[in-house]
Amino acid sequence: MTLTQDFSVIAAITAFWLVAMIVPGLDFLLVTRLAVMKGRPAALQATFGIASGVAVWGVAGFFGIRALFIAAPWLYLALKIGGGLYLMTVGAKLLMSSWKNEGEAGTASLTTDQRSNSFFAGFLTNLLNPKAPIFVSSLFAASMPQHASIYLGLTCVAAMFVVAVVWFAFVTLLLSLDRVSAVFLRCRRWIDRCAGVAFMALGLRFVTERSPT
Repeated sequence: MTLTQDFSVIAAITAFWLVAMIVPGLDFLLVTRLAVMKGRPAALQATFGIASGVAVWGVAGFFGIRALFIAAPWLYLALKIGGGLYLMTVGAKLLMSSWKNEGEAGTASLTTDQRSNSFFAGFLTNLLNPKAPIFVSSLFAASMPQHASIYLGLTCVAAMFVVAVVWFAFVTLLLSLDRVSAVFLRCRRWIDRCAGVAFMALGLRFVTERSPT
């Protein structure tokens, strides 16, 4: 392949991935909540966690994770059930914390979410989403040439990582502004409740829906 062809593939995957990141989902919901509730450092840690999950699925997608799931369906089933249970647990915790007193909820979250847990929350939220490997695999299948080099594949993965970091860093900076966060903080309990219900609903869906054939 020529350099121009390589660049067109990288540009196409970058553009598609940017659209995928902009569409609100679990990652967006997590970063939004952390930016408003815990501040910039926690949300940025989650951002790098999400981007790390993106990189893992990007590498797996390039090397054919979908083919592995077809050959061993139980692996995909295990990912779906594990991811669904994790999301349901996170959602239940958010719902319970939304009914606590302000001071009680505040001290509990400051000792956990604001530290390295935010990175792992972002990483696990992205990594345990069973839709991610299917989407990434489809993206690579549609955009990659048949005999793409490892260099091209890893460059595309790096581009996806950068897109995730830049987009969610922008979301973090916007939502951590005083005027914006003040509006969200007034609705703090309802944000937690909506986030909790969304996480639990998606987790339940992942656990109960049938695997793609």
